[in-house]
Amino acid sequence: MLSKNNPGEIRVLTYNIHHANPPSKSKEGLIDIDAISKVIESQSPDLVALQEVDVNTKRSGNINEAVILATRLKMNFYFFKAIDHDGGDYGVAILSKYPLSDPQTYKLANNGDAKAEPRVLGIGTATLPDGRKIRFASTHLDAQKSDENRMMQVNEINKITKSEKLPLIIAGDLNANTSSEAIKVFDQQFLRTCTDCGFTIPVINPKNTIDHIAYKKGDSFSVLSHQVINETYASDHLPVLAVLQLSR
Repeated sequence: MLSKNNPGEIRVLTYNIHHANPPSKSKEGLIDIDAISKVIESQSPDLVALQEVDVNTKRSGNINEAVILATRLKMNFYFFKAIDHDGGDYGVAILSKYPLSDPQTYKLANNGDAKAEPRVLGIGTATLPDGRKIRFASTHLDAQKSDENRMMQVNEINKITKSEKLPLIIAGDLNANTSSEAIKVFDQQFLRTCTDCGFTIPVINPKNTIDHIAYKKGDSFSVLSHQVINETYASDHLPVLAVLQLSR
């Protein structure tokens, strides 16, 4: 594990947590928030982008998963609601070891298809120990086979973030492989933390790379490392960790 004595070094984790329901226990509906917490803690991240987070839903036992994870990990957090679900809320979240401020939720477009689940981009401002501020975003794009909604959503994300003045890191489940048209559009504005990216789904014999970490082109980041974490129990996605360096 890299030293944290290096100013400007930021450990970023993205994780689709499958509402803390281990895929091997999906039929039983088991919720194992402890497993998710331990996976995150094991990587000592400074910033975490979470997807498929339940807040007070019946299927998850009416618990606030964002609050529980933030409390156990001793991190600050924001939850960004995408939809009403099962008596509660469902969406994405960010966790941060740094102070957070200025949360914003952006609803992302879709083609109106009944199967197109509403998606959001959630952004907050993190204040680093040296006082510098960065923006950190979590998102979860459309999961349908057609690329149409993902293309719409990526174009909208590019538009939303185009005028951002602070350094910006974005992470999440884009439901798009590296060769997809949606990623090609995403790459027009962002630099992903890998070029030869490891597979992130399914957790057993993974074949696709759909979970990504990136930063806005022109920002003063460099990539120190990128890895897919081989954790096959807690979720149906493998978590991804990137270590970035923010230069002065």
